[in-house]
Amino acid sequence: MDAATARIDEAEQRFSDIEDKLIQNNEAEKKKREIKTKEHDLRIREIRDSLKRNMRIIGVPEEEEREIGVEGLCEQIIVENFPNLGKDTDIKIQEAQRTPIRFNKNRLSTRNIIVQFTKYSDKERIMKAARENKPLTYKGRHIRKTDQQT
Repeated sequence: MDAATARIDEAEQRFSDIEDKLIQNNEAEKKKREIKTKEHDLRIREIRDSLKRNMRIIGVPEEEEREIGVEGLCEQIIVENFPNLGKDTDIKIQEAQRTPIRFNKNRLSTRNIIVQFTKYSDKERIMKAARENKPLTYKGRHIRKTDQQT
């Protein structure tokens, strides 16, 4: 009887050890999956950013560009928000323009600016700096940037 009890206790101990190992393995796999998911999300964001050279700037008053033009306005935004990138002469804007009026002309919102860079890497550097930087501003007014989807 004692031998049978000892065998049962030994078998229960083995089951308990195996269950503990399974729990540890599941937790380790869950952490690995979370890390891989974060890495994949970062890669997807980088790929999405690099696919298009266009960037949309939202919230800049329309009367600002009359004196210096839209491209000059974009360069000023880059210099104001990213002093290190603004000093770089490598970043070149191929084209910048306001979006056409599609909706109600009496609407108070401003038209967006679409900026096209000569290289993907220029846009990538600005997008990366914008993610790491404080909110974007132009002459103290908050503006936003997004990827151009079309």
